[in-house]
Amino acid sequence: MIVVTGATGNVGRSLVRSLAAAGRQVAATSRGIAAADVPQGVRHHPADLTDPETLRPAFEGADALFLQNGGPSAHLLDPHAILGVAKAAGITRVVLLSSQGAATRPESASHGGTARAIEDAVKRSALDWTILRPGGFDSNAYAWAESVRTRRVVAAPFADIGLPLIDPSDIAEAGAVTLREDGHAGRTYELTGPALVTPRQAARALGAALGEPVRFDELTRAEARAGMLQFMPGPVVDTTLDILGAPTPAEQRVSPDVEQLLGRRPRTFADWAHDHVAVFR
Repeated sequence: MIVVTGATGNVGRSLVRSLAAAGRQVAATSRGIAAADVPQGVRHHPADLTDPETLRPAFEGADALFLQNGGPSAHLLDPHAILGVAKAAGITRVVLLSSQGAATRPESASHGGTARAIEDAVKRSALDWTILRPGGFDSNAYAWAESVRTRRVVAAPFADIGLPLIDPSDIAEAGAVTLREDGHAGRTYELTGPALVTPRQAARALGAALGEPVRFDELTRAEARAGMLQFMPGPVVDTTLDILGAPTPAEQRVSPDVEQLLGRRPRTFADWAHDHVAVFR
C-alpha cells in the first residue's frame, strides 16, 4: 500500500487518483480529508505532518510513502520523526516532493535551507528514497482567478521574464512512476514544464482558453510585494520575487526529467489553462 500525504493538494489529489486508477492500494492523508475527497476504495486518514503521531493509522500496512515537504509549514516539520514513524510501520520506500529551491536558493532559509534539511533527513533515513524537485507550478495562476473572473485582468510583476512552469498533474504522474516502479532509488529529478512562460504569455493563454481577451497590467516589485505580504511571510515574499524577477540559469533551465519519466513531453501552460478554465470564468 502507498501512503500519500498532502492528498487534497494540487499534486496529491492527482496522485491519489492516478495510483487508484492503476489498481494500487492507497491511503490518503491531509489535515481535513474526508471521504468525498478521495476515489472509492481509497483509505483516508485526517493527519497533520507537524504531529507525526497522527500519521500512524495511515502508515499501518503500507510499504511506500509519498511525503509532501510541508509547503508553507515546512519549517514546522520534524522529518526525522515522520520517517521514524514510517520505518516503524514497515515502510521501505519514500518519494519526497521537495523544491527546486533546495538546489538553486541554498542561502534562503524559506526556499532552500528548510527544503535541503528535509532532503538530507530523507537521504539519511535508510529507506529507498527518491526526490522530486519541481520549479514553479502552473497552478500559481489561481492567484489571478478573482481578477480574471471579475475584470479579465492579470496583474503581476516582471511581465517578460519567463520560468519553465510545470503542471501539478505532471508532478503527480512522476510521483506515481517513482512509487510504482523500481530503478529510482537514490535519484533526484528536476521537474519543469516544456518551455519558459512569462506572466504576459500566461495572461494570453488564459484569454485563449476563455475565448476573450485578458488584459495584462504590470506591477512594480514594491506593488507586488505589498500584495503578497497579505498572505506570505516577508522572507518568503522576498525570495519568491527574486526568483520571479532575477531567476538563475538553473531556474530557467528546461529539464528533460519529466519526459524521461513519463515517456512524453510535459504539458504546456496553455494545456493547464484549458483544463482549468472553469476557475477563471
